[in-house]
Amino acid sequence: MKTDIEIAQEAVMKPVKEVAAQLGITEEELDFYGKYKAKLTDELWERVKNNPDGRLVLVTAINPTPAGEGKTTTTVGLGQAFGKLGKKAVIALREPSLGPCFGIKGGAAGGGYAQVVPMEDLNLHFTGDFHAITSANNLLAAMLDNHIQQGNALRIDTKQIIWKRCLDMNDRALRNIVIGMGKKADGVVREDHFIITVASEIMAILCLAENMNDLKARLGRIIVAYDIDGNPVTAEQLKAVGAMAALLKDALRPNLIQTLEHTPAIVHGGPFANIAHGCNSVRATKTALKLADYVITEAGFGADLGAEKFLDIKCRMAGLKPDAVVLVATVRALKYNGGVAKTELAEENVEALKKGIVNLEKHIENLQKYKVPVVVTLNRFVTDSAAELAYVKEFCESRGAEFALSDVWEHGGEGGIELANKVLETLETKESRFEPLYADELSICEKIETIAKEIYGAGSVTYDPAAKKAIAKIEAMGFGNVPVCMAKNQYSLSDDQTKLGRPEGFTVNIREAYISAGAGFVVAITGTIMTMPGLPKTPAAERIDVGEDGKITGLF
Repeated sequence: MKTDIEIAQEAVMKPVKEVAAQLGITEEELDFYGKYKAKLTDELWERVKNNPDGRLVLVTAINPTPAGEGKTTTTVGLGQAFGKLGKKAVIALREPSLGPCFGIKGGAAGGGYAQVVPMEDLNLHFTGDFHAITSANNLLAAMLDNHIQQGNALRIDTKQIIWKRCLDMNDRALRNIVIGMGKKADGVVREDHFIITVASEIMAILCLAENMNDLKARLGRIIVAYDIDGNPVTAEQLKAVGAMAALLKDALRPNLIQTLEHTPAIVHGGPFANIAHGCNSVRATKTALKLADYVITEAGFGADLGAEKFLDIKCRMAGLKPDAVVLVATVRALKYNGGVAKTELAEENVEALKKGIVNLEKHIENLQKYKVPVVVTLNRFVTDSAAELAYVKEFCESRGAEFALSDVWEHGGEGGIELANKVLETLETKESRFEPLYADELSICEKIETIAKEIYGAGSVTYDPAAKKAIAKIEAMGFGNVPVCMAKNQYSLSDDQTKLGRPEGFTVNIREAYISAGAGFVVAITGTIMTMPGLPKTPAAERIDVGEDGKITGLF
């Protein structure tokens, strides 16, 4: 069986200008990064911004398991299937982080015959967007420390600096560090921290900004520290906004590439859904809606994370209204939730399936709370039995969700025709009456508790003293009406990754909270979640290599 990278490397790609032409984009409206990648220009947006919007379909999934779900693969395959049906469609994805590529996952461009290409470029440096975000983040950190070194006119309290440096790599040794060691000219000695680039507020800002003016306004509102009187100190006060915006000028523009079947793919931004808001950029989604009749986008990890944040943060801020949601699962993952060992998932086990399907059930119920039609799709494996498939179909339909099988990994767009037709039927026959889960007017704690109880199934929420104090300060500063971005492990509906299936009545603990004033949301950190991941015992990096001919191997 061929690997994903072998399939991708054998693909014959079309020049990106030909892919763009399918959407009515001219060469003059592209900035080329070689033959197969391009940035969409501001001129394109100005030309299409008054076009009517297409239909918006969100793809999400159950909680991830070692058995695999295939959310991005399904998204890509669904886009390819729409193309085979003669529909004018585009997929809108996030860019992968280098951290997981060299850590556990290996790559994030889809899989099998449902991939976006050039796969190696996308998984590595792509068009440099993440490097620009890293540079802008660390420029602000450098200007903050330089301000203190040069006399500290803003009277910054060095014990209340909250801005962290970032790196797009899993590196646990950088979570907590000391800087400024050495001579007096080497800076003020203080504790500092690194986060992964995808958790940077600048990543969130880039993905939520409508245009350059909005980007600069958001950058200016970033709170980097507090002064000795407890007042916030912002990036605007440090006079860092113009230089940061200059670094982000090109990164602000969405990227266009293609699927293996040459359907258009707009790929832009990449916040993780477990520690950030998990969605591609507003600019990418809005541009796609103006260019195509159907836009298929995805949000990170399970529906309790990515979809919740897409619906409660991104849609709220950008005025987006999804027309349908596709919820991806596999029989293997459901059996894993039912207690079956990974080595035994190929064997038929309807009883374990019945036990584990409660995870899917909870996600269906959660998505229906947003009043959007739900289509469940099983990413089919050859080991799935007819009895198992029939049980899942009946289960979903009895709960008001549509159902379709998907074989896109093996068959590409052809394997997604059943799903595409079911989505089209749903769009035509079921109305979306989308509304967010909670109102702006609720307090921060009420928003946290609504998410924890309604989406996760928690019985109660507790707060560490530091988190409670931080929330009180955030509200006192006037940020009580913003949405909440929950940082939670992706493997369980609870904040304990060992609790599979559908745990109920558990307690979620909020250990930390802070305001991302530029992004426009409060981050609430639960359990043991880390904003700088570490590498596993055997990182994927050990398997990656490049030959003398320049061909990369081992990248998923």
